[in-house]
Amino acid sequence: MKSNKGHLYLLLMIVLFCTTQSVSAKKKNTPSASSDREVWCDVMYRIAAPVLKNMSEGKLQETMLVELSPTWDGRDKGVTYMEGFGRLMAGLAPWLSLPNDDSIESAQREQLRQWALQSYAQAVDPSSPDYLLWRKEGQPLVDAAYVADSFLRGYDALWVPLDSLTKQRYIEEFTQLRRVNPPYTNWLLFSATVETLLRKVGAQDDYYRTISALRKIDEWYVGDGWYSDGQDFAFDYYNSFVIHPMYFECLDELTQGGTHSGWDYKKETFEKAKKRMQRFGLILERFISPEGTFPVFGRSITYRTGTLQPLALLAWREMLPSELTNGQVRAAMTAVIKNMFADERNFNEGGFLTLGFNGQQPNISDWYTNNGSLYMASLAFLPLGLPANHAFWTDAPQNWTSKKAWYGEDFPKDHAIHE
Repeated sequence: MKSNKGHLYLLLMIVLFCTTQSVSAKKKNTPSASSDREVWCDVMYRIAAPVLKNMSEGKLQETMLVELSPTWDGRDKGVTYMEGFGRLMAGLAPWLSLPNDDSIESAQREQLRQWALQSYAQAVDPSSPDYLLWRKEGQPLVDAAYVADSFLRGYDALWVPLDSLTKQRYIEEFTQLRRVNPPYTNWLLFSATVETLLRKVGAQDDYYRTISALRKIDEWYVGDGWYSDGQDFAFDYYNSFVIHPMYFECLDELTQGGTHSGWDYKKETFEKAKKRMQRFGLILERFISPEGTFPVFGRSITYRTGTLQPLALLAWREMLPSELTNGQVRAAMTAVIKNMFADERNFNEGGFLTLGFNGQQPNISDWYTNNGSLYMASLAFLPLGLPANHAFWTDAPQNWTSKKAWYGEDFPKDHAIHE
């Protein structure tokens, strides 16, 4: 009997211990404000790792499971790898710029950073299997601009550590892209962004390509936070994908954050660009439905969460308009990210993004779209460049505008901006 009681007591202790551990684990997994950041980090890592791990070893072009639009125009499919790498890095750069700590996130981030630095070198090494398509087609101008933007956004963490040979190779590749005569559209900003980076690193830039592009974009402003993409206005998300962010960031560099003027640009132009982007950010936030979706319209809709780039940029730069709180913007964007990436539907068998908007939907792809193009989705993740203890991540989640409106809560009136 004593032996049986002893066994019973031991069994009871084991059950009690397991129950306690289970309750403790549940408490740890209770949703909190910080868990939103975990969602963002996990999704960003899942998007980035297959590209950077393979490219760091010179194996991206060997292993990437490439998908081309059913209406592909026949250009060299090698543009896929440059699009995937450049666009990914433009969204990833702020996160990789954070200092290391002892967190799980930091370990993820450091691994990506090391892969990224190795990938940057592979990208411009003519002897590498992953040397990118710099010198053929016009498309490389586009994605060189996203590579340049990644250096602007993560200069100290991503440009400075590169060895001198790799830096010189980038300068040469960026410079030879002057062979591409950009169409009279948002493409002007690709030239301007490349030249802005050359200026920042102390290389010889073509200043006219920068200033003439910025002047033309200003002329194409049509009001209330919207720019026309060229002479004719199109209702799509190119204000998100290209126009607002690149226009603002080129002006940011030229005016040193709106503190200096030159004879051909004014610091007031920077403030005007910021105000316009803040208005567009307000519009994007109102586009997010109570369920955490946004309207699907316009070309290049396969860029997915890239539509939220201006809102993400404003949050990262701590420039959200006064009408928007950190808690509501984070909650709204998290809802979208969960709807888009909560399962595996947006990844193909190789772990790379698949053609579509929310799943495999190749028939909505435009004639220039491949699955490297889709890494524009990373541009929504710029707020990961804010540390985990920043108010964007620690403030309590709040209902966003459309959720307040449809749930019968008070919400701010909307009004246009006028200059």
